[in-house]
Amino acid sequence: MKRVAIIAAVLVLAVAGGYYIFAGREPERTYRTVPVERGDIVATVSATGNLSAVTTVQVGTQVSGTIQRLFADFNSPVKRGEVIAQIDPALFNAEVEQTRGNFLAARANLAKARATATDAKRTMERNRQLVKDGVVSQGDFDTAETRAEEAVAAVRAAEATVLQTRGALTRAETNLNNATIRSPVDGVVISRSVDVGQTVAASFQTPTLFTIAQDLTRMQIETSVDEADISRVRVGQPVTFTVDAYPDTPFRAQVAQVRNAPVVTQNVVTYVVVITVANPDLKLKPGMTANVAVEVGRKDNVLKVPKAALRYRPGSGKDESEPRGMGGRPGGMKVKGDGGQQVYVLTAEKKPVPVKIATGLGNDSHVEVASGGLKEGDAVIVQETTPNGKQKRSGGGPPMRF
Repeated sequence: MKRVAIIAAVLVLAVAGGYYIFAGREPERTYRTVPVERGDIVATVSATGNLSAVTTVQVGTQVSGTIQRLFADFNSPVKRGEVIAQIDPALFNAEVEQTRGNFLAARANLAKARATATDAKRTMERNRQLVKDGVVSQGDFDTAETRAEEAVAAVRAAEATVLQTRGALTRAETNLNNATIRSPVDGVVISRSVDVGQTVAASFQTPTLFTIAQDLTRMQIETSVDEADISRVRVGQPVTFTVDAYPDTPFRAQVAQVRNAPVVTQNVVTYVVVITVANPDLKLKPGMTANVAVEVGRKDNVLKVPKAALRYRPGSGKDESEPRGMGGRPGGMKVKGDGGQQVYVLTAEKKPVPVKIATGLGNDSHVEVASGGLKEGDAVIVQETTPNGKQKRSGGGPPMRF
């Protein structure tokens, strides 16, 4: 029994000693490296927007009535001045006839007033001579003179009536002409809002009948760019975008306008950037959502390292924080090479060695090496793992020993 207790004690001591020895060892670390390479770095600013025609005209009506005929439909090509709709002109024709009759009557009354004025003037002049001869009394002459002046006033009133009726006739004829809806531009009908037999009312505002895109071979995208990125966007910068209809086809465009008016939505300030794009094959359609990448910087054939290499620190696995000096913003902000950046290169002895570098232009994945001790082909560390395949977290203490 005593021998069994001694053997058990020896086994316990052996197990505890072995655990102490092996648990106290630092686990062997493995590193994932990426070679330093040369290539192009393109810094972009991402945004979204909707495609639209450069010039879109909404065709309405200035008169109320019932749609009698339609001469254009969706996707119909139209020319400037072409008839695209007709409002029932019956009431407008009747109004034109009525006002024309009033105008003719006013002209006849004017002619009558002028004749009366001429007769009154002759009577006044005759009485003037007869007064000198003593044939007509002074009272009769004064009466004739008054009638002549009244006749002149009647002529002026008749002339005013002619002007009024002429204006009413012009207005009626204009309304009759407006009952025929014509296209104001050359283009394509992209929207039709009325049908035959529908009544349109233009009492308070002009109703929209058609929407015409002037030229679908030239389109534009109005995007909203964040205030933090707007300083890097310039007119003339190249743009690449995709649409959901053609996800694998990149389209080329160009920045045409950077508007200064801010757009504030829930305390978020953005600015509208207008991008023009050619659409010769009419693949792009109005309203499509465009995922835009504005090229704000480019470096060709430069030495570059992954951004993960700048985030790595020995013993911390993979640090998720942004490196200092990079601005913490994806899209590639250009920073000054003050020597504050460093990466770790894996030596032949499998040891990480820090190397100071100065960074330049960067994007979401890579950063330019402006200067420093790196050369093409060096293996920079981007991640560190333990033998069990897990990343070792920074700040962890030594293993517990028994």
